[in-house]
Amino acid sequence: MQNLNILQTKYSLSEVAYQLKLPIDLGIIIPENDRVRLLSQFVEGLDLTDLYSTYSRYRENQASPRQMLKILLYAYLEGIYTSRGIEKACHKNVDFMYLLEGKPVPDHTTIARFRSIHFAPCAIRIFALTTEFLKTAGEISGREIFIDGTKIEANANRYTFIWKNAVTKNMAKRFEKIASFFHECEVCYGLRPVWRGKIKLKHLKKLRKRLYAIKKEEGVEFVHGAGKRKTQLQRHIEQLEEHLAKIKEYTYRIHQCGERNSCSKTDPDATFMRMKEDHMQNGQLKPGYNLQVGVDSGYITWLTVSWHPNDTKTLKPFLRQMETELSFHYETIVADAGYESEENYSYLEDHGQRAMIKPVNYEISRTRKFRNDISRRENMSYNHDGDYYTCRAGKRLYAVRTRARQERGSDYIRRSTIYRCCECRDCPFKKDCIKGRNWKLSEDQRFKELEVSRKFERQRQKSLANITSEEGTMLRMNRSIQAEGAFAVMKEDRGFRRFLCRGSENVLAESVLMAISQNIAQLHRKIQNGKTGTHLYPLKH
Repeated sequence: MQNLNILQTKYSLSEVAYQLKLPIDLGIIIPENDRVRLLSQFVEGLDLTDLYSTYSRYRENQASPRQMLKILLYAYLEGIYTSRGIEKACHKNVDFMYLLEGKPVPDHTTIARFRSIHFAPCAIRIFALTTEFLKTAGEISGREIFIDGTKIEANANRYTFIWKNAVTKNMAKRFEKIASFFHECEVCYGLRPVWRGKIKLKHLKKLRKRLYAIKKEEGVEFVHGAGKRKTQLQRHIEQLEEHLAKIKEYTYRIHQCGERNSCSKTDPDATFMRMKEDHMQNGQLKPGYNLQVGVDSGYITWLTVSWHPNDTKTLKPFLRQMETELSFHYETIVADAGYESEENYSYLEDHGQRAMIKPVNYEISRTRKFRNDISRRENMSYNHDGDYYTCRAGKRLYAVRTRARQERGSDYIRRSTIYRCCECRDCPFKKDCIKGRNWKLSEDQRFKELEVSRKFERQRQKSLANITSEEGTMLRMNRSIQAEGAFAVMKEDRGFRRFLCRGSENVLAESVLMAISQNIAQLHRKIQNGKTGTHLYPLKH
């Protein structure tokens, strides 16, 4: 073995002479049908004025915003999500070198800043441009959209959570302590900062101002450390400062939660949700976001990121934003049972869209147990002329009152009718008909009641007729293949199970990068397999 000095910083000094031979044009070694070429052409066809407007200036000898977008999209296409991983790929991967076009490799901080500072503010607009591009190319139908949602864990600490109810209770307990503290100050100093009404933050500040005025008048010096005795005024002022700090902290925490019941300290935009993928296997709620996507012809044509744990409240914001950003209007909305509500049905009716939403009780209504349950309204006969229901015992339930109830977190008012039977006292079917317990009433005092929304029943029956038709069956099958298939590719094939960025805007930017790269991969597959222009999978009879 040769005696070589390898303990030196420049390894090339001890290297055997070898000339690496690469073609001057890197495009020569990239196949003509490689998807990196398609991605480059796809991005070249986009109007990136919004992206360029986020720069005050950029140097010509560095990667341009368009090239930065290309390498970021290709990285997500290859399953590389970290900025350091993208930087490493730019140094070693020929495809990334091809996209950079000879420009210097950006470091990981530049890549991270581009994603969060430059791309995030205009991500949704760029995504709209890609959808419009696919529509112009005839790759999406623009008629039916398949909507589904999934929960993806946030990049936040799983144990530093804020519960709104707990903060509210702690604030109430703190004000109880403040009330006794005010009484003590009233006895000691003759101060009454609150004459009538509840104690508020302004009263604490007012009392602090007066206590500091007393300190100045009496010339009291505050002492600190072991062996020194504090005066009563100093102890009261320190207690008051502690109360003020806690009230400010609680107020800030409640403001962070907003309409939500919880949020994370490390990512305040993330909400604690129950995940299907429980890697901790303890059923614990974890910080995450509810990602909603709309799929058309296998392409993700729209998406939103929501804090709502369930899908019901996400449909209206999803459709509103999509209608604002896109130039075309979807006629048919296909979704699963998680989106069914009177509010969503009414919104679709008002906007002239056809609802194909599976009813919540669709699967259970086909079971024998459901059909034999005499307590259910569906198993009672209804008389339209007399407006009453008839139970198994032949007794009638008449309308006794109406109820208007506002949906939680919404301005929609749901109106329903209450039907009641007054002949239940000696009914032999009472035990099977009136289920559940009411500790305030004995069994003899309880009577059968039904709450029915005529509008919701009409909408549900219409949607049920839509999904059970031949066209509806085909669309429901396509929803399972396309919408749920998009999440399967995202999570299983590409391993995207947790966001890397924090904040709803950055999380949305990550989702858009994932969706655009996934659409390019789908377009590449269709072109190579000769399936361009196909929109739906046919039913197999």
